[in-house]
Amino acid sequence: QNCAQRNPYGLSVGENKHELYQAIDALKRAQANTLTIFEPYCTAARSDRATRRTSVGIWVHFKIMIQLGMDHYITLQLHSDKSKTIIDPNTAYIDDMPASSLMKKYLLRNFVKTKKEFDTTVHENWAFCTVDVGGEKLAYQFANTFNCGLIVANKRRNVAKVNVVESIDILSNEPIQGKTIWVVDDMIDTCGSVVKLLDELKQQGVKEINVAVIHPELSGAAVDKLQQLMEDNVLNNLVCLDTIYITDEIKKRLPRLHVIPSAHFAADLIYRINVGYSITKFFSPIRPYDYLD
Repeated sequence: QNCAQRNPYGLSVGENKHELYQAIDALKRAQANTLTIFEPYCTAARSDRATRRTSVGIWVHFKIMIQLGMDHYITLQLHSDKSKTIIDPNTAYIDDMPASSLMKKYLLRNFVKTKKEFDTTVHENWAFCTVDVGGEKLAYQFANTFNCGLIVANKRRNVAKVNVVESIDILSNEPIQGKTIWVVDDMIDTCGSVVKLLDELKQQGVKEINVAVIHPELSGAAVDKLQQLMEDNVLNNLVCLDTIYITDEIKKRLPRLHVIPSAHFAADLIYRINVGYSITKFFSPIRPYDYLD
């Protein structure tokens, strides 16, 4: 329902998937030689676990597209690395592109700006924080790129309720009082975890809290929660990619929301794949000094 309110045609995720499947079938019937699907955000990405007799949504999504004739699947920052193993390379190829590089460049360009700032303020006063233990790998990559501290948040959920976090423990090897914290994750959904985490960080005396995510799902009451966090000066900046459409209304309600365009990244990627150029550069680590030059 939330997604249906955020596209010009009012279509649900299910309706869009149905249209995608029909398009693949039509193109194959028109004798397309190869067929590449580029989904900036894979909507089934979080449905990747086989528990008892429940459906594995991402497996079903991939299987349908492959059976219909998809040869190559491209997406940005899958929720889990293991999801890539679902596609058999003998039937189709998958490229999970690290869109976090766009985020890092944006932070360097708009929040760091100079080498001097990188060497002093960032190194001494910044720290990157996970939303949960599962996000440690992504947060570590950011901390390593920006040469600053890493904080791991360990959240405990209420097993009786969906998307409800009971408590969060902050794990850090150094004091975080007076620090500028960047909470990073691959997506932001209902904001239940973020609210709890930001409240805990604020209680520990951090100077400033920012949130940087790849995919802005913003479902349920997420926008209301983020708006309140900004009004209470708990959340300073929210940075995300445009992999999911952000309406003008949301932008108006969240004045310190930064939406990073991904069109140039996607166009360059598609061009290189079509002409047979290497796409290795997209997987190369960001060198802050070179980029700031």
